[in-house]
Amino acid sequence: MANFKAVVTDYIENDLQYEAEKLAALGIDFAAYQLKFRPEDEVYEAIKDADVVVVNMVKMPESLIKRLTRCKLIIRHGIGYDNVDVDACTRYGIQFAYQPDYCKEDVAEHAIALIFACARRLFRARRTLDESSAAGQWDFSDLFPVYRLDGKTLGILGCGRIGSRVFRKLRSFGFRIIACDPYLSAERKTELEEQGLRFVDKETLFKTSDFITVHTPLNNETRKIVDAAAIALMKPTAYLVNTARGPMVDIPALAAALREERIAGAGIDVFDVEPPPAEYELFPLKNAILSPHMGWASEEAGWEIRESILADIIAAANGRSARCVVNSIKELKK
Repeated sequence: MANFKAVVTDYIENDLQYEAEKLAALGIDFAAYQLKFRPEDEVYEAIKDADVVVVNMVKMPESLIKRLTRCKLIIRHGIGYDNVDVDACTRYGIQFAYQPDYCKEDVAEHAIALIFACARRLFRARRTLDESSAAGQWDFSDLFPVYRLDGKTLGILGCGRIGSRVFRKLRSFGFRIIACDPYLSAERKTELEEQGLRFVDKETLFKTSDFITVHTPLNNETRKIVDAAAIALMKPTAYLVNTARGPMVDIPALAAALREERIAGAGIDVFDVEPPPAEYELFPLKNAILSPHMGWASEEAGWEIRESILADIIAAANGRSARCVVNSIKELKK
């Protein structure tokens, strides 16, 4: 491990003293920066001598990756990796790994929380309470209709690690649960069907669901997968929930549908611009329940990913592969 160095480009933890101490004990050099939104040359200067680069939200395009002549491994702190040019990593002999098990329970729980908040209109209910308290009498005129969840149809768009957890957690609530995921293996589909899940095409899912929750990865195929045409298929009583990636949803189309009450509402945790600006289209809409991209957040998830990234760094320092590698390269850099 002599002269082996790991560098973090940006991080969400309060500090990385834990990582620094663990790696120092193994003789691994370690440095951490907050380089989000910084110029590419500044990022390069920080990571140019790194054997391992850990990246959260800093963009890693080919123009940067090709300059990393020493780097053997890039690790994405999280599940999605649309900020990293994985093909460029492959071309330049750099292994790329991510953390697909990170916060899967937490995102599933947050999606469920938004489903319930939409169904029970909890945020509007608080305004009803405040307004009734000020007036000295109950006024529910702007709260209803509220429908029970039992017997409603839940549509899961993308039924991988997170979507399948939403299914397992909610199947005892009386939902009729359907899903659309053309990328699942036949074996995995059969397994989920045996547990009561029914697979349908995208059009059927949008037409028949009372709640639609999005759990697909972000790529060229899924960008704006929830577009104006898909939203137009939804029932006027239906809700859309997105805890995956903001660009999966056409936000102007969603905002128009909410303003015109063509759908009942939406629960949104992720945005196409983050953080969304003060004039963001969804902010003034009373039928939009919004949270600050916090589906990942739990103490448990935070420590799990720190330990898994540490394990990947140590594996690389010992000449071994990282745990969850995305790309396939013929030969790692020496």
